Amino acid sequence: MDQSLLKQITDRQEIIDLTIGYTWIIDRGPREQLREIFTDDAVFVIDVRRLKGVDEIINKVDGTLGRLSSSQHLISNHQVQVNGNKAICSCYLQAQHTLNGTEGGDNYILAGRYLDELIRTDAGWRISQREIVVDWIEGNQKVVGR
Repeated sequence: MDQSLLKQITDRQEIIDLTIGYTWIIDRGPREQLREIFTDDAVFVIDVRRLKGVDEIINKVDGTLGRLSSSQHLISNHQVQVNGNKAICSCYLQAQHTLNGTEGGDNYILAGRYLDELIRTDAGWRISQREIVVDWIEGNQKVVGR
């Protein structure tokens, strides 16, 4: 197999694995492992809020999801474009959040897309910027504190 083609396939799979790893970490922890997903100075855009740096990202994820009874983030349909040591990746997202005993209902579902910019580091691929684009929501927003 052509080494260039093999490198493209390997890069693509490493990026997809990284995005999947993110979902397991935010749902099951330990969330400190998000340092293996994001660059130290990563930017995470949620709604109109811009989280700056991996510490702020960890604090936001832990503050939102850490108080839930459970959460499950599912991602699919990855589109990856690698250009040297940079890449972009888009994928669909569906996230179920549950907080037992919440007035108005225990469940909240968010569906949308992750739009990622990545950079190759000495430790492997890392997300340098992530944006969530919300396509639809369903359920009780009080579950996630909205």
